[in-house]
Amino acid sequence: MKVLIVSDTHRRNENYFKVLKYHPDADAIIHCGDIEGSEYALEQAAPCPVYMVTGNNDFFSELPRELEIELGGYKIWVTHGHTYYVSMSNEYLVQEAVARHVDIVCFGHTHKPSVTKENGVTLINPGSLSYPRQDGRKPSYCIMETDRFGDIHFTIAYLD
Repeated sequence: MKVLIVSDTHRRNENYFKVLKYHPDADAIIHCGDIEGSEYALEQAAPCPVYMVTGNNDFFSELPRELEIELGGYKIWVTHGHTYYVSMSNEYLVQEAVARHVDIVCFGHTHKPSVTKENGVTLINPGSLSYPRQDGRKPSYCIMETDRFGDIHFTIAYLD
């Protein structure tokens, strides 16, 4: 199974469409919020299911604030992260993830990509496809793949 994890596109969707072209074999897409009214365009462009949540800039959106889904045998919680103060630390996010008994948390908001593991929970922040803030400032996303043994692997990918 191959899942693309993106976030913080902020209605600048050209890089999202590039990512779809690079990965036509994606089985699912997770968007961690700050879509800014592009929900329909992002969903229609994808050849697979798209799971989306609202971010702090998604005013008047009918998308859920958070989602819990199961993909590839893993329980995944999707949130934008701003209500868990992820700009300060991952402390509250990890506490909530442990309480929810999830394997993976996908979140955004900081525009900085990272893959970490805390208290048995894998934390995935794909960064931003539109306004990256990490060193080098390259648009980023995450590829989540399960191998033939069912083990999961994460790769942060960058666009030039």
